[in-house]
Amino acid sequence: MTRNFRTALLGAAMVLLQVGHAFAAPEIEWRVENPFRFFTSAASSDMHRATYLALSDEERRQPVLSAERALAERHNGEGWAGTVLDKTCWNPVRNRAECKASPDYINPKSHQIVAELKDLEETAAAAECTWLTAPHGGRGQSRTVPCKTPITLNIPYPGGAQVSVEIGGQQVAATRVHVKDVFIVGVGDSFGSGEGNPDVPVRLSRTRFIDYGKAEGRSAELTGFPSRVGDWREIGDLAFVDANPKWLDQACHRSLYSHQVRAALQLAIEEPGRAVTFVSFACSGAEIINGLFLRYKGHEWVPSPPDLSQISAAAQAQCDTTPAKDYDLPEAYHMGGKVPSLQGGLVLRKCDPQHARPIDLVLVSIGGNDVGFSRLVANAVLADKSVLRRVGGWIGEVYGFAEANAQLNELDDRYKALNRALHNILHIPWAESERVMAVAYPALTLLHDKKTCPDGRAGMTVVSDFALSESKARDSMAAAERLDNIMRDASRHHNWTYVSQHRDAFLGRSICAGWSDNALSSADDLRMPRWTGTEWAPYNPADWRPYVMRQRWFRTPNDAYLTGNFHVAKSVMQKAVPDNTLSWFQVLLASLYSGAFHPTAEGQAAIADAVVVEARRVLAKFDGRRAQR
Repeated sequence: MTRNFRTALLGAAMVLLQVGHAFAAPEIEWRVENPFRFFTSAASSDMHRATYLALSDEERRQPVLSAERALAERHNGEGWAGTVLDKTCWNPVRNRAECKASPDYINPKSHQIVAELKDLEETAAAAECTWLTAPHGGRGQSRTVPCKTPITLNIPYPGGAQVSVEIGGQQVAATRVHVKDVFIVGVGDSFGSGEGNPDVPVRLSRTRFIDYGKAEGRSAELTGFPSRVGDWREIGDLAFVDANPKWLDQACHRSLYSHQVRAALQLAIEEPGRAVTFVSFACSGAEIINGLFLRYKGHEWVPSPPDLSQISAAAQAQCDTTPAKDYDLPEAYHMGGKVPSLQGGLVLRKCDPQHARPIDLVLVSIGGNDVGFSRLVANAVLADKSVLRRVGGWIGEVYGFAEANAQLNELDDRYKALNRALHNILHIPWAESERVMAVAYPALTLLHDKKTCPDGRAGMTVVSDFALSESKARDSMAAAERLDNIMRDASRHHNWTYVSQHRDAFLGRSICAGWSDNALSSADDLRMPRWTGTEWAPYNPADWRPYVMRQRWFRTPNDAYLTGNFHVAKSVMQKAVPDNTLSWFQVLLASLYSGAFHPTAEGQAAIADAVVVEARRVLAKFDGRRAQR
């Protein structure tokens, strides 16, 4: 076909379009190229978008959980996060949300979109199309490509642009393109950080095993434990520590599997015209006081620990490249002396309103450590005669409901102080308090019928001192239920959005869900593989897959050892535990401090699904109310 003849046909087609005959007018369809801006590569967003689009209608009722399962299967249970870990807008050295490829990460000046013509007649599809953009107050673009070829266009933000398409000098389609960029901030503790789910889990050897020596008061030696791969000579040497699991943020054990990340990611990929700018400062071990208000250095020693409290870090993020100012606030947040830790000397950073990017959603997971979550768990799982009940340092105190109750009595005032800071420091409008999303903690030990896990050591055989007590677990659950009630009441009082729908989904997926013998696969096997002297039993630890589907949605101590396997350098261990008889303390760290009693990636995904439901509602409610900056 000659060029002149093709042009004539197109001209005839345009005439028919104008008089409304057989030809349908083409339409411009567009989407943000890299909607989850926390990923530096559009390919990373594409992986999750493609997974979401492939879900069935039924699976989309729980899109994050369904996608996590699909990705787990695709990556053979090893996890997907390691493939994108080095392609994020997080600078672990500066503890800042930064992108080398996108210096305007917090306050984007434009977005790349992918546009194409739909419902294009076959004749026109073979033609050349000229794409034109007319941004408000800016310089437009003009590019000519084959009509059937998608095109990437740069769209100014927040103004947007008019996009039109011409064939042979005649306009055939036009639309207004305006990207909605949502700013989401995450703060909180280990449940918010994704503890227990390293982005790159430890790799275990198929042939090598570890001996930890002899435990105090025990005649049996701690031998035949699974060993990580690597060219190391002894536990805690440099080569050994270098093979530790890798995290998005090492100090805080912050992971891409966190429900905060997954919820923000889902909100980004499910709407073609939406982009999400995301930052999170959630940190394992954080409390409202030591973490959100005061600087907390994190869960794991690193050369560059967090240098700001989470509230100050979020304020600095709002300011982007403009320095946030330090404010001395000695009287504003101790609530009349009811929160004495915030009385006198409190300094927080705050971004001036004219520079602060408005926050669309604040995802908050906090309160568990304030009432002694780890101490309650320790009380429930440490045998009465355990030597660990007498060990300080990492394990901390062990206490029950009475001690937790005293802490719970002070929690409401801490939430009041936090609410005041969210509004006054982070500029959440008082009339838009629903943008604060408080996420509930799932129940750790409840079965389908809401009964508590029975006495036993299932999933806890890594250390002989572990033994779940049903009666003490009930005490812990009583404290957890009171915590839930306080969080719910605080959310109602402060008009926060309380996210709790996932709690029912965790019933029957507790810490004891699985098999203690004759498991059909290692996924639901609660036993710990050990070297017997001739073979591994019940399975080779190299076959452990941390991110496959399983019945339990919590990491057991056995799971944590096989997934996180956290150890400290030999020099640190010698300083912390100078008594050589406690050199076996490393095995305790390798289980407890590797995320035991925290949600798995599936559990985090289930929480994210609950967050997404409420986030959609909140964003829809306030859509258009806030002027885009």
